[in-house]
Amino acid sequence: MNLKNIVIILDHPDEPRNIGAACRAMANNDIKELRIVGRREDYDVEKVHTLAIHAAYIFDKASFYDDINAASADCTLSAGTTRRRGKNRKGKLLLPQEFAEQADLITGSSCDEIAPDGAPGDYAASSTEAETKGGKVAVIFGNERTGLTDEQLDMCTLGVAIPSSKEFGSLNLSHAVQIICYHLFCYQSEKKGMLKGFTPLTLQRLDKTVTCIADNLQKIGFFKITGRPDMEQFWRSILARAALSESEAQYIEKTFTKMAGLAGKKKEE
Repeated sequence: MNLKNIVIILDHPDEPRNIGAACRAMANNDIKELRIVGRREDYDVEKVHTLAIHAAYIFDKASFYDDINAASADCTLSAGTTRRRGKNRKGKLLLPQEFAEQADLITGSSCDEIAPDGAPGDYAASSTEAETKGGKVAVIFGNERTGLTDEQLDMCTLGVAIPSSKEFGSLNLSHAVQIICYHLFCYQSEKKGMLKGFTPLTLQRLDKTVTCIADNLQKIGFFKITGRPDMEQFWRSILARAALSESEAQYIEKTFTKMAGLAGKKKEE
């Protein structure tokens, strides 16, 4: 996914501080293009900058338009965000992660993902060409009080809904921007291998750690004639529930190995 091709559109936002917070949310997720349906002179720049902090440049470079159609005219896809469902509200509403998949198909790849013959690091095009590859995708957020009306949603090509409580489903504007941008950022990061997550050890690998523990306990005379099988079963159950990582398992193995070594050295002395 090319995040440079993601466009955030705010339709007549009321509160300038919400705009600033939205800018910060965008910057957190490497999304920089902001468009606002409304007039720049209607917003207190100082209040925008107060919450935008180091992302104030996003508002300073923002473009202003008369309506959603004008703001999204150069985009291939425009997604309207809404929590309300109904026959006049795009029928099926995508979840943020489903929308990220759609956006990825359209926006193309960023410059550090493009390489001839799939070879990483060797770019088939210049950085500028690579960064502009693909079409633009707009995400439209409605006014804080009303959200997107049916008429405004009709100007979008699809709808996106963020699941929230039935008792209190309304999200702050900047929070909604953060959630959508985060899903887009994570989708790109996962494709680039930047988000590998945590993979706990398999039981087969865990048995190696259990054997190491038991072997070293045996070296220091912990077991008599019997007792090792029960001890191995104990450690296997405990460590399986702990969902160890590879580095954690290695640390435990080194601890018991060093313990047995120190005990042997002391015995010799």
